[in-house]
Amino acid sequence: MKRSDKHKKRKTRWWKVTLVLLVLLLVPAGVYSYSLYSGAKNTVDSKMHKEVASIDHKLTEKKTKEREPLNILLMGVDERAGDSGRSDALMILSVDPNDNRSQIISIPRDTRTEMVGDSPQAGNLDKINHAYAFGGADMAIQTVENFLDINLDYYVQVNMEGLEEMVDAVGGITIQNDIEWYGKDNFHYKKGELTMNGKEALGYVRMRYDDPQGDLGRNERQRKVIQGIVDKGMNVGSISRMGEVMDVIGKNVSTNMDFSTMQDMMKNYSGARKNLSTYQMTGTGTKINGIYYLEVPDQEVQDVREMILDYNS
Repeated sequence: MKRSDKHKKRKTRWWKVTLVLLVLLLVPAGVYSYSLYSGAKNTVDSKMHKEVASIDHKLTEKKTKEREPLNILLMGVDERAGDSGRSDALMILSVDPNDNRSQIISIPRDTRTEMVGDSPQAGNLDKINHAYAFGGADMAIQTVENFLDINLDYYVQVNMEGLEEMVDAVGGITIQNDIEWYGKDNFHYKKGELTMNGKEALGYVRMRYDDPQGDLGRNERQRKVIQGIVDKGMNVGSISRMGEVMDVIGKNVSTNMDFSTMQDMMKNYSGARKNLSTYQMTGTGTKINGIYYLEVPDQEVQDVREMILDYNS
């Protein structure tokens, strides 16, 4: 499959967002104590674990135990008080444990596609990130599956509003910032090494109009913040603070993985993180009835589907 240079997949060491839950929960659990391990298990199974009708849990559990390739939908959801929310970031993680490789494909939030699921909006053409607002994780999953004609095995949903709490829970983060601007409260997002608290980090990922790369730049900033949380979380120095981190995760993360599944993935899929590539879907911006959409060409959709199927073979 040939592409121009700007469409080629990029190799990166940014794999940790892939299994952010596993790193934050399982690694500290093994380091500290059985009581913390039990707390992590309870957080996952009672607060975070939410199955969806669109995914066959028994089938995916069987695939995980037999080390078959998996497709995982990663959703950054912007949920605020009085709002049903919408998916702010959509990524498909494909993990191939047999060849120890993985890839993340980012789907632009404004992509125009058919809504699929149990909602009055089903069948309408709309922005792909609206599927979550119309029918929650279940409709987002079905819409993405229909868009790319693939099957998803798991989903991980992170409330972007909860990033503020997560950053504060680990004591702030430090990242490398590529562009300079001033945000709310006149906070200076200086170029280079940047240390932020939770409020500042939330402003960092939400900024849209000062970034010349648009959604591509915003996705990269979201990745940097999540990696910053993971890096800091792995070095948390006290059990009490790790307990706080788990409480925050429990409130802001949902997934159809239970704790046992996460353990199986850590055991059988960790080698895939050694070779990860990323790809950003592209299209052409257009306005329909005054609303901005991204029209993704059929050939681009087909190319991405083939990329995913290659990892599933």
